[in-house]
Amino acid sequence: MEKFLDAIVGFLWGTPLIVGILFTGFYLTIRSGLFQFAFFGHIMKNTFGKMLKGKDDTLGNKGLLSPIEAVSTAIGGSVGVGNIGGVATAIATGGPGAVFWMWICALIGMIIKTAEVTLAVHYRNTDEDGNPFGGPTYYIEKGLGEEKGFKFWPVLAVLFGGGIFATFFITVQNYTVSEALDSAFGIGMIPASLIYCVLTYAMIFGGIKHLGKVASKIVPLMCLFYIGSCLVIIGMNISQLPETLSLIFKSAFTGTAAVGGFAGAGIAQVIRLGVSRSVYSNEAGWGTSPMIHSTSKTDHPVKQGLWGGFEVFVDTILVCTMTAIAIIITGQWSSGLSGATLTLSAFEIGVGSLGKNILAIGIFLFGISTSSGWYSYYEIILRHILKEKVDVKNKILKAYRLLYQIPGVLMVLYAVKNGLPGKYVWYFADISSAIPTFVNIFAVLFLSNKFFDLLKDYKARYLGIGKVNKDFNIFYEEKHINKKDQILEME
Repeated sequence: MEKFLDAIVGFLWGTPLIVGILFTGFYLTIRSGLFQFAFFGHIMKNTFGKMLKGKDDTLGNKGLLSPIEAVSTAIGGSVGVGNIGGVATAIATGGPGAVFWMWICALIGMIIKTAEVTLAVHYRNTDEDGNPFGGPTYYIEKGLGEEKGFKFWPVLAVLFGGGIFATFFITVQNYTVSEALDSAFGIGMIPASLIYCVLTYAMIFGGIKHLGKVASKIVPLMCLFYIGSCLVIIGMNISQLPETLSLIFKSAFTGTAAVGGFAGAGIAQVIRLGVSRSVYSNEAGWGTSPMIHSTSKTDHPVKQGLWGGFEVFVDTILVCTMTAIAIIITGQWSSGLSGATLTLSAFEIGVGSLGKNILAIGIFLFGISTSSGWYSYYEIILRHILKEKVDVKNKILKAYRLLYQIPGVLMVLYAVKNGLPGKYVWYFADISSAIPTFVNIFAVLFLSNKFFDLLKDYKARYLGIGKVNKDFNIFYEEKHINKKDQILEME
């Protein structure tokens, strides 16, 4: 079974997808004039800077969530157990060099996420209550289908939506959190799973709007708590930091020989694991968080796109890096352990028995935020599918909210009864993330000119670079409204 799953993951996350992600990232980076690097200060000022000031300039803008609420929900959805268990699995299987390729993928992932979010906001659709929703299925339909005349857009939309919904049934969050809580506190995986289930329901009970308000309070504190904990471990082992960084860079290009319980890894495996774990963690190219960003109150798509780039930076460059260094600097990366168990072991070595408890709490908070964030993604896809059937849509959304956590609990029950190594769960996670990523990067590439047009307009309006085109439609719906007005005038 393991060989079969490894073969599938190896094919899906083989050369085509890795090249596709890297090509898309480098293409957008070059065509945008190295935007995420050249305007890094501007991105931080208009994202992190606004968070520090608590600035809300959304008055009068259409949307469900403020930009900060949207990015908090998105970061909550992406900063999850992938940052703890996923990073650990990548290092345990691919060695320290996988961290370098995670960084590379994250740096180019910043512009990919900026483009995804920008397109999602530009092509978003307003529902019967005046609330906007968007995402890959929307820009596949409107951008590829309506604007470019691509007749097979429904096939791509179904493949994307089906891949995303596969994670509804095959979810790693509940399993990983239950495993961590049981390991740290000995409460049993089933009781831990039920507690997790109840608290997740409490988060999502009020819908996306309520979720955004809760996330904006919890997620920043959650990230600071985890980063601070990792910094304590790094500080206690600071003399090993130069050797740790050297090992990361050296192994990235040479692979890693077998040592301790580590079986060794070749360069191809190192790159594959680094890229796949980066995408699964920060979701750049996956097309997930643009869905929640599309609900934001913003007057320009690129303004929200900046929050997408910031999201990737926080997720991988900050949080994932902290996990990776804590694992490597304590020497636990070659222990033969993997997943959340490996990270738990590193924390225990780093700060004693208290470390396990600290990390278990971190995993619990990350898991809750991720499950809550992903709830919104499934809802937005359902809203798109059922947009013409309002009554049916409302009934299905109510049923979905009640059933949301059931698959996660069932997976834990199956794991307790039959045994399910964490490695297998991550195999399923890789499979379910590869398909929508294929579809999404295809769509983003073919709609990249629209992104560049929006970026050019943003620079002219807000950075004084170039001349503002007053006839340019910032939102896709504006174009159709203007067309209808012209038709009415002619009649």
